[in-house]
Amino acid sequence: MMLIPTHHFRDIERKPEYLQPEKCTPPPYPGPVGTMWFIRDGCGIACAIVTWFLVLYAEFVVLFVMLLPSRDYVYSIINGVIFNVLAFLALASHCRAMLTDPGAVPKGNATKEFIESLQLKPGQVVYKCPKCCSIKPDRAHHCSVCKRCIRKMDHHCPWVNNCVGENNQKYFVLFTMYIALISLHALIMVGFHFLHCFEDDWTKCSSFSPPTTVILLILLCFEALLFLIFTSVMFGTQVHSICTDETGIERLKRKGQPRAHRRSWKAVKETFGGDFSLNWFNPFSTPCQPKTPSDKDLVRQGPSLSDIDITDTTTTTAEPSEETKEEDSLEVIDE
Repeated sequence: MMLIPTHHFRDIERKPEYLQPEKCTPPPYPGPVGTMWFIRDGCGIACAIVTWFLVLYAEFVVLFVMLLPSRDYVYSIINGVIFNVLAFLALASHCRAMLTDPGAVPKGNATKEFIESLQLKPGQVVYKCPKCCSIKPDRAHHCSVCKRCIRKMDHHCPWVNNCVGENNQKYFVLFTMYIALISLHALIMVGFHFLHCFEDDWTKCSSFSPPTTVILLILLCFEALLFLIFTSVMFGTQVHSICTDETGIERLKRKGQPRAHRRSWKAVKETFGGDFSLNWFNPFSTPCQPKTPSDKDLVRQGPSLSDIDITDTTTTTAEPSEETKEEDSLEVIDE
């Protein structure tokens, strides 16, 4: 058997034993419907706690430093309602992104019995992840933090302590959008409050002492500016990924191979759940989830005979080469 360079195609073998299915344990019985998904990662849990703390700090400064001491009740009520609604939606989106299964592939299903049950035809191959011992469907990638293969994995985000994948990308997009909006709103209110305090007596524009007020406002301004820039970039990146139907990992691994892409509007509707409506902006609205991949979705077509010369066309299984294994375990984390 003669192969072309390994950085273009995976190694092909004719025997299922090449995948070493005997080393795989059968997958556990699926849990009940609606079982909570949670990643036990110390760094991710710490980042998620910090995220909540920073939002609650902004809530404290906005309410007790700027709005409640204000004598303009209409201004306080309007801005208080807007800020609190956006903060609530941001935290709700964060919880949904963190506690939603991003599209995990069944773990340990690369058993000999399961491979034989696929009844592969000549020219068909299956790809096994050597790390979680699962048969990977197309566009699935392994996350070393989640220790699972994730369908349409974009990246692993420690701020939500989860991967951003096929099932929770909507919630991550909403999280970045609402955080950017409350950051912008907080910056505007801090600017108006500084102007008000300069024109008025500092002792009357806040219930705290003037030095404490200045420190709290400067910290909030720095936090809001930092998160406005960060989440705006992430929001734009995610929207671009959805519209181009190409995940962050796929962009990093792209080497000129053609792939069929869905139309932009169709990809957006599938991500956010149907035609445009207010539910697109509702973190409690579940998008139209794709169907669970069937056995036939695990089987892919191997390289054509024009690309690879083999003496026997009864190709059945394949495993990534050493270089491709490294690519499949590629991890992208936003800092």
